[in-house]
Formats: sequence, structure tokens, C-alpha cells
Amino acid sequence: MDVKGAVAIQGSQYMVVDLVGGTADISVHERKLDRTLKEIHKASGGPWGGMYVDENYIKMLNELFGEKAFTDLRKTEMNDYFDVTREFEYKKRSFDTDKTEQIIVRISASLRDLAEKYSSKSLEERIASLKVRENAITTRGKDKLKIDTTVVQSWFKRPIDLLIQHVKSLLAEPKMKSVRTVILVGGFGESAYVQERIRNELAGVRLIVPADAGLVVLKGAVRFGHNSAIVSSRIMKYTYGTECHEPFDEKKHPDDKKVRLSGVWLVPKCFNVYVRVNEEVGMNEQLTGVSNPTSEISVTPVYRTTQENPEYTTDPGCELLMTIELENSTDIPFEQQDIETTFMFGDTELLVKMKNTTTGKETYMTFECFK
Repeated sequence: MDVKGAVAIQGSQYMVVDLVGGTADISVHERKLDRTLKEIHKASGGPWGGMYVDENYIKMLNELFGEKAFTDLRKTEMNDYFDVTREFEYKKRSFDTDKTEQIIVRISASLRDLAEKYSSKSLEERIASLKVRENAITTRGKDKLKIDTTVVQSWFKRPIDLLIQHVKSLLAEPKMKSVRTVILVGGFGESAYVQERIRNELAGVRLIVPADAGLVVLKGAVRFGHNSAIVSSRIMKYTYGTECHEPFDEKKHPDDKKVRLSGVWLVPKCFNVYVRVNEEVGMNEQLTGVSNPTSEISVTPVYRTTQENPEYTTDPGCELLMTIELENSTDIPFEQQDIETTFMFGDTELLVKMKNTTTGKETYMTFECFK
């Protein structure tokens, strides 16, 4: 079954794993009757992209030829350096343990010349000093290396182990019991070895890899730009809210938190929650709170956190996103003015708007929260 067939059925649920250079980005959706997509799990992921395989390869080249030689190659022979890295990118994506016992990579004769300039050891001697089994890495002429698949597999091991472990933990959650299809996209998702590992280790899961997996996300972004209504709701990855003063409650607040303002005991820096982590929010849904100004300029700090029930904006993990200011009237008593603070979650943004409904003045700020 292709991607279109997997997601076209009403009620179908599937996971998209986007593997790119630095990260794996994972989302889970359900196809609704109106043909829109409902997010059923908050977006997640981690640093498990293809660049970590590249880093292991570059680390081996540094050990074989020396960091100084490799640095000089970048500075003086840039074309050779790009040839080395581009060829490995191709080898990385086509690497398949079912079809090959070793890979052959071109290393550039100029890199070998630079290594001999800075070290008296031969390339063969430096290979022998690596912590790999005998003949796992051998030379082929002056500008090639033959590398056993066991060595190449070790470069993939950590990022792919962590990716598979994370996907398994997601699929084990009760609300994910109907998700049996994983769609793999992104440049690193084109790796035959990555596909093989996922197929072998995710029992009972159907893996779909679209043609041109590396371009799928770009095409999807273009289509989303033309029709953002295709996504009808999202699951919040964070708790969002504002900083506020609350009336002191001896049953709720520690005594050392209270301050006296205008003859009233208040608790500053409280987290006023508008939406919580793991809650479902409809696209362009608006959440509004009403308050009275206390000064000529109302200042509202907006925070987020991964905690479900934060109490104070000073709690560990609370992050200040923006601070909004709104000018109020000095001709009308503050207690007779109302300020509406509205959170709206749009295509990729959180929009926070403050409006003085008495004077009509308003202001807003946006933050990219779904990218």
C-alpha cells in the first residue's frame, strides 16, 4: 500500500517519522470524515538524524589521517573535501547489509599526501591502531578505503537505537493502539539500512517509504501553505499561559510568596494557564481571559513549560516567550476597564492578543510554536 492508500480511509491513524540531517521529528495523525487531519499525539523527536552517522565517519578519517591534515584539506582543497563528504552521503543512503559485505569510499589522494606530510606513520599503520577487527578497514590503491559492514553499522547504531526505542515507547501508549502504519520521510529516511532496522525491530508495524522521501516534507509544506485547513486540531506539546498576581490563599500559597500591594496580600509570578500540555486544540481556536488593568501600561509576560500544572513562572523549565504591552486610558478608572487576553493557535503560530474592550486599543505578538 502506498502513502495515499494508507491515509485515505476515514479513521486511519498513522505515524510520520521525518529523518533529516540533525533530528528525527515525529507526528501522529488520524484521518477524519471531513478529510482533515487530527493530531492524536503531541509532536516529539530527538537528535537522531543522519549527521551523527557523518560525524562517526569524519571521526574515523581524523583518526586515520590526523585532524591537521583533514583541516588543511578543508582549507586548501575544498573540492576534494566536498567530494569526500558527498560520496559518503550517497554510500550512507544506499548502504544495505543484505546486498553488501563492505563499502568502498574514495578518500582523495591529496588527503593522504597531507597525512604523510604531518606524520611519519603509514596509512596502514594508522589503520592497525584503530579499535576494529583485523582487515575490517583496508586500502584500495592510493585513494580508496574498503570498509567492512560491521564498522559502518557501528556508525548508525546509537541514533537508530534511540529512534527505534522512542518509536516503540510511543506505540506502546494506550491511545496509540490503532497506529500500525509508520511513514518514513526525509533524506536520512532514504537509507536502506535505516529502513531495514525499522522493519526488523517494529513488529506488526507496516513501514511505508514514499518515492523521493527526501522531498516529501517540502512538498507537504507547499500544500499546507495553500490549504492550512487540512490540519483540524493539534495536541499541545507545552503548557502555555501568562504571568499574573493571584490573591494570597494560605491553603495554597507558601507564606513567603505573598506581598502587600494596595492594601491587599497578593502572590506575584503565578502561572495563569490557558492551555495544557497534551490537550487537543482546534486550529484557530481562541482561548480568552479577562482582567482589569492596574496601571497606565499593562505588561503581560507569556510563558510555556512542559509541566502540566505549573504554579509559578519561576518553576524549573518555565520559558519566557514574549512580553506584550498595552496602553490603557488614564481618563477612566482602571477598575472600569476590561482587558481581554486571547491565545489563538494558528497554522504554525501562537498569536497572543491583548485588547482593552473599553477603549478599543489592542496589540498582539506571535510565536512560532508548531515548527
